[in-house]
Amino acid sequence: MTIRLLLVDDDPLVRAGLTFMLGGADDIEIVGEAADGADVPALVRETAPDVVLMDIRMPRVDGLTATERLRARPGAPEVVVLTTFHADEQVLRALRAGAAGFVLKDTSPAEIVESVRRVAAGDPVLSPAVTRRLIAHVADRAAENTRQATAAGRLAELGEREREVALAVGRGLTNAEIAATLYMSVPTAKTHVSRILARLGLNNRVQIALLVHDAGLLDERGDG
Repeated sequence: MTIRLLLVDDDPLVRAGLTFMLGGADDIEIVGEAADGADVPALVRETAPDVVLMDIRMPRVDGLTATERLRARPGAPEVVVLTTFHADEQVLRALRAGAAGFVLKDTSPAEIVESVRRVAAGDPVLSPAVTRRLIAHVADRAAENTRQATAAGRLAELGEREREVALAVGRGLTNAEIAATLYMSVPTAKTHVSRILARLGLNNRVQIALLVHDAGLLDERGDG
């Protein structure tokens, strides 16, 4: 299946480079380009992309605001944010808005192509270790305690099996790995993930992982 991709970056040279990188992949079709987040809604309606590769820093509407607006709409495409930072509060904001991950602008072409493919397939492009670093980078202790209590309360709404699956997602396991670890079928694992998303009102697996990290549950299991 061909992945329909929309590029959003205010630098024409960056867009040209990304077009060169991604256009060579047989399974990726670049359906549009935008130079500002303000142009994203109209282009999404016009081109119906599966994935939006979104720069953070743009002159009128930045990528963070554009991501928040886009992911708030039903049937929104997945978003991968582009950044020059390894750990940045802005990246965390984008993930909480519903972005499926982020890639660095100096990432190799092969990795960027693979990131687009993974996101289109429903897998985040953000490791649990990177998630923990992002949270640690922006949180002071008081804010962290408040966030932990809130996250733990939300996860308490889940049944025991759903909580086990949520923890596995937080550890970065795929559906197949969750199925093998928890002794269930892959379709059952997928069903549990879908129920968790619906019950907690989350957009994707990245937000499940963030919630698990916020609640400090991985530390309880010795992950890290």
